[in-house]
Amino acid sequence: MSHPISKALMEVEVKLRLPDAAAHGQVTALLAPFHLGTHRQENLFFDGSKSELSARRAALRLRFSDRSPLCAVTLKANAVLVDGVSRVEEDEEELDPAVGRACAAEPEKMMAAESRVLRRVREEFGVLGFVGMGGFGNVRDVYDWKGLKLEVDETKYEFGTCYEIECESADPDGAKEKLEEFLKENGVRYSYSKVSKFATFRAGKLP
Repeated sequence: MSHPISKALMEVEVKLRLPDAAAHGQVTALLAPFHLGTHRQENLFFDGSKSELSARRAALRLRFSDRSPLCAVTLKANAVLVDGVSRVEEDEEELDPAVGRACAAEPEKMMAAESRVLRRVREEFGVLGFVGMGGFGNVRDVYDWKGLKLEVDETKYEFGTCYEIECESADPDGAKEKLEEFLKENGVRYSYSKVSKFATFRAGKLP
């Protein structure tokens, strides 16, 4: 049974998986004229001490980045990924990096942290304590290409590296068609992503 997050926005993204570093290199070279910036991200995940979040298909993430926002706390729930289009309920808030680092080092500090998202997690999911689950690093290249904001990710897990193109869009089918055409024209191998980064992390192996 799904439990929607109140006040959450629906994030809709196209997610195309690149098979290896060579395909990733092809894409970043082709898109180089449209490059806006590179973000180095650290993603850490947390659950309630009694698995209150995972039991309701929700995930809590702290993300640290070398670009603004330097720290964000995000609650995601009820993710669905079909034919390379991801839909997930998401509530995100910028967080003071010092507060974020303190919570990452000692997850129990999330119980008292001044944060709208963390307060909602405590109240709506009945969380009485937090535990850290670990996480992964991500290098994200951002491009402004043909009216689309493309994010090309190199995600580094302890067990290997994944490569992916993401594109948030109100017209995911149109964006996917445009992206697939571009990749095919340039001979870049790809497939539809079947699982999220978080699901890959939880599985402990590459998809």
